Amino acid sequence: MNSLFLFAADGFGLNLDLFETNVLNLAVVIFGLYKFLPNFLGGMLQRRREAILVDLNEAEERLSQASTALAEAKKGLEQAAKKADQIRSDCKARAEAIRLESEKRTVEEMARIKQGAASDLNAEASRVSNQLRLEAARLAIEKALAVMPAKLDKKAQAKLVSQSIKTMGEA
Repeated sequence: MNSLFLFAADGFGLNLDLFETNVLNLAVVIFGLYKFLPNFLGGMLQRRREAILVDLNEAEERLSQASTALAEAKKGLEQAAKKADQIRSDCKARAEAIRLESEKRTVEEMARIKQGAASDLNAEASRVSNQLRLEAARLAIEKALAVMPAKLDKKAQAKLVSQSIKTMGEA
């Protein structure tokens, strides 16, 4: 066996026995792989390559659609934000107008109530004044009627009656 190792040196050497080293088997396997494997694996690899390319194309198409949808969504969001701002500003303007109108109506109502109160006060003052005049006139007439019979004699009474008739005739 030592004769088989021509270049043996300290545990390393070449074994040139073809049957012992399986070089023929390896050569047959390598030749078979070289001859048949490219067609078999090549077809599989080609189909896999085509499937991957189709998947990549579909992914690119979905990416393009997603990008378009994102752009549209951003545009819609921007429009919605503008619409919300418009609605918000319209609401603020309307609230301000309602507040001003309410203040105006409140001021007008207060003026109307104040004028009504002043009118009621004037009417009450006039009524009280008339009532006081009537009461003063009644008291004066009662006092005059009580004092007159004692102070008026027949001659003075006739003179007063004729004077009163004359005054009534002129009026």
